[in-house]
Amino acid sequence: MSRGPELIITEKDNAARRIADILSGESATADRMNDVNVYEWGGKRCIGLSGHVVGVDFPAEYNDWRDVEPVELIDAPVTKTPTQEGIVAALRRLARNASRVVIATDYDREGELIGKEAYELVREVNEDVPVDRVRFSSITENEVQEAFANPDDLDFELAAAGEARQTIDLTWGAALTRFLSLSARQLGDDFISVGRVQGPTLKLIVDREREIQAFDPESYWELTGELAKSSGDPFEARYFYLNDEGNERERVWDEAVADTLTEALDAADGATVDDVTRRTQTDDPPTPFNTTAFIRAAGSLGYSAQRAMSLAEDLYTAGYVTYPRTDNTVYPEDLEPRELIEELSAASAFGDDAKQLLDQDDITPTEGDEETTDHPPIHPTGELPSRNDLSDDEWEIYELVVRRFFATVADDATWEHLKVVAEIADAAVAANGEPTTEDLTLKANGKRLVEAGYHAVYPYFSQSETHVPDVTVGDELAITDTAIEAKQTQPPRRYGQSRLIETMEGVGIGTKSTRHHTIEKLYDR
Repeated sequence: MSRGPELIITEKDNAARRIADILSGESATADRMNDVNVYEWGGKRCIGLSGHVVGVDFPAEYNDWRDVEPVELIDAPVTKTPTQEGIVAALRRLARNASRVVIATDYDREGELIGKEAYELVREVNEDVPVDRVRFSSITENEVQEAFANPDDLDFELAAAGEARQTIDLTWGAALTRFLSLSARQLGDDFISVGRVQGPTLKLIVDREREIQAFDPESYWELTGELAKSSGDPFEARYFYLNDEGNERERVWDEAVADTLTEALDAADGATVDDVTRRTQTDDPPTPFNTTAFIRAAGSLGYSAQRAMSLAEDLYTAGYVTYPRTDNTVYPEDLEPRELIEELSAASAFGDDAKQLLDQDDITPTEGDEETTDHPPIHPTGELPSRNDLSDDEWEIYELVVRRFFATVADDATWEHLKVVAEIADAAVAANGEPTTEDLTLKANGKRLVEAGYHAVYPYFSQSETHVPDVTVGDELAITDTAIEAKQTQPPRRYGQSRLIETMEGVGIGTKSTRHHTIEKLYDR
């Protein structure tokens, strides 16, 4: 058996550097081999790959688009060739005399496949070396040390699932890309790219665009009036009526009726409060971040899906957040929220909010509908970066993750809603199937935040309030201003990136690991 150093293989260089620092107590030294960083300490070496370092392709005889019919690709053999030759050469050199190999790639299907690719490269030069697999959901000292103390085996079946996906993507994409490009006579740089996920995603976008183009807008009118108590600021009220089903409606679909209503509103001396309704609404905190929810939240801050995931992956590799590719929306049982909040309270940016949470009587996290056993929802690890350790974008995403965790353990918020209905008697308005009551009715909806709850620590949701004064039934209100606004119905909106990812997830297109890459590819092309 070989008696050289133990070899640790990670998915990327920054993960290799982080793991080497943890396992060596920051004593590891870095050297270069084939222009690749190799970290060494105490009889161990650690090298980072660059994701997939081998790729699947067809043999060279299938490369001529004009001589090979696209249908021939369906049964064509698939070969694997190095795509990162420098990394592959360095890995082979290190593996040749290794006494043990530990694969520490990401803990998901793609990571298992990358680990299997590394395993096969190792076996080409060292048939007998023991190969172990370690798995972790955050690159923190405790989790990494525990993973290396309890190694496991590679999951070849999970890797085979990733391999099958690779082969299907190649065959599907290559055959259809060639077929459409040849049919349209668009070759060279102008070829038509098609993919197993890319094509259906593009169809979602095209279908929505066709729906927008085919949309036939309808005109309608909305009426408002400014109401005021004898002493007090005016507040806006909207005209409404009840349709045949007894539902409130604000849109007037006939211009003649709208003009008649406006004349009646302008001529009115005042309105009488007919009904006052108060209700309290509980505003539940959000559930933990899975990948889709995270991308949507980051999108509201202006980040593309690809950029958001790239920043989250960098924060994961640095040990500040858990693995960002997850469907899970339920924290694991071994997560101690109070302990994590106490750790985060040491950061000046979050100290006051953390102390406020620690004063709560109960710290019980919210739960979503999806519970899986591979990775927890995305949350901070308790490893605290200083503000200077991160770029502005990294900090903004890190703060988003921290505050989402805070929100999931915070108290409910409470809103108070006030609805005031006022009538203008004997307005005499009716025509063309529109409202037939002789009273013209206005309503005002107010709301105020009574208990901030989770909003105090998670400022990303709207906290806007609408003021409506306290009135009682029978009060007389002055009409200080009136307005009529002509509008048209609007077509459905084009997809934003986060909404498109939600739609893809809903119809089963792609995975949490591929959706943002697919969208970025469509944008680029």
